[in-house]
Amino acid sequence: MRLPFKIAFRFLKSNKAQTIFIILGIAVGVSVQIFIGSLIQGLQKSLVDKTIGNSSQVTITNKKDKGLIDNYNDIIKEIKNSEDEITAISSSVTSSAFLKNNKDSYSILLRGFNLNQNNKIYDFKDKLVKGKLPKDKNEVAIGIDLIEKLNINLNDNISIFTPSGKNHNLSIVGIYDFNVANINESWLITSLETSQEVFNLGNKVTSIEMQVDDVFLADTVANNIKDILTREDIKITNWKEQNQELLSGLSGQSMSSYLIQVFVLLSVVLGIASVLAISVVQKSKQIGILKAMGIKDKTSSFVFLYQGLILGVIGSLAGILLGLGLSFAFTKFATNPDDTPIVELYINYNFIIFSGLVAILSATLAALIPAFKSSKLNPIEVIRNG
Repeated sequence: MRLPFKIAFRFLKSNKAQTIFIILGIAVGVSVQIFIGSLIQGLQKSLVDKTIGNSSQVTITNKKDKGLIDNYNDIIKEIKNSEDEITAISSSVTSSAFLKNNKDSYSILLRGFNLNQNNKIYDFKDKLVKGKLPKDKNEVAIGIDLIEKLNINLNDNISIFTPSGKNHNLSIVGIYDFNVANINESWLITSLETSQEVFNLGNKVTSIEMQVDDVFLADTVANNIKDILTREDIKITNWKEQNQELLSGLSGQSMSSYLIQVFVLLSVVLGIASVLAISVVQKSKQIGILKAMGIKDKTSSFVFLYQGLILGVIGSLAGILLGLGLSFAFTKFATNPDDTPIVELYINYNFIIFSGLVAILSATLAALIPAFKSSKLNPIEVIRNG
C-alpha cells in the first residue's frame, strides 16, 4: 500500500493551493464542531454547577413519623457500603422558625448540619466571607443579605422562636454568601446538635443528603438506594425530578449542538467529495498512464482514499488547534463585569478526540465516490482523448 500512498501525496503536492483550501475547509469544520460543542458543554456544566452543584442531588426523607428519620447513621453506613457513585453523604435538620428583631419577626429556616460532612456538599468554607463556621452549641452562621436587612453584626446575639413557641438565643459566629438571595435571606446555618435541641428532635434528623459522581445518574442512584433500603416509610428524591425545566433546556441545547455539528460535517464531506471528484478528472491522464503501466484498478482507488485520509488527518489536527484557540479566546473576550468568563473554558478530551476521528473518517468516506470513479477509468480511452 506504499505505492498508492506515495502517489496520493504527490497528487496533493502537485496542486498545493487546492490542497490548502481543502485542509482549511476541514479545519474550519472541525474547529466549529469543537467550539460549539465545548461552548454548549461548558454552559451546561456551569448551569448544573450553579443550580445543583452545591446542593443535595439525592435526598432521603421520611413520609411518616412527622418527617423524622431515626437510625440515620445506620442508613448512611448502609448506603456508603453499597453505592459507589456517592461522593458525599450526610444528615441534616431543616425546620422553619421566626427570628425576632426589635418589634419585627422574620421567617427563617434553621438548618443544622454535620458541618464536616456537609461541607463536601455545600462547600460552606468557600462561602464563608467573615467569621467561622458554627462549632459549639447555640452558634449560627447567617447570610450576608439577612445581616444587612436586620442591621446586625458578627458576634451579635439573636433570638428565634419555633412554631411550638419556644425561644432560643443564638450567637452569630459567621457570615456566608451563597450568591443566591433566597438562601442568603432565609438560612441560619448551625450544627446538627443545636438544631436537634432547638426543635426537640432527640437523635433524629429531617433528611439525609447526598451528592453523586455523575449528576446525570442521580435518578439511577436514587433507585438503587431505594432497592438497598427497602423501607416503605422512606421517600427518595433526586434533583432531576425537581428540575424538569432545567433538564428540558439542557436537552434542547444538546440537540441544537448536535444538529449544527451534523450540518457542518455534512458540508465538509460534500466539499471534499466534490473537490476530489474534480481531481479525478484533472488527474485522469496520469491515472490512465499508471494503469497502462500495470497499476491495478484497486490501487488507483486507494490513491484517492489515501488523499481523503491525509486531508482528514491534517485538517483535523489543524481544526482541533483552531477550535481550542477559539474556545480560549471566547473566555477572554466574553466576560462578566468582574472579568470572569461568562462561560468557563471546558475541555472534554473525549469529545475533541471523537470529533477529530469523525472528521478523518468522514474525509476518507468522502473519497469513496472519486475512488470508485477512478477505478472505472479506461486507460486506453483516457490516453487517446488526452
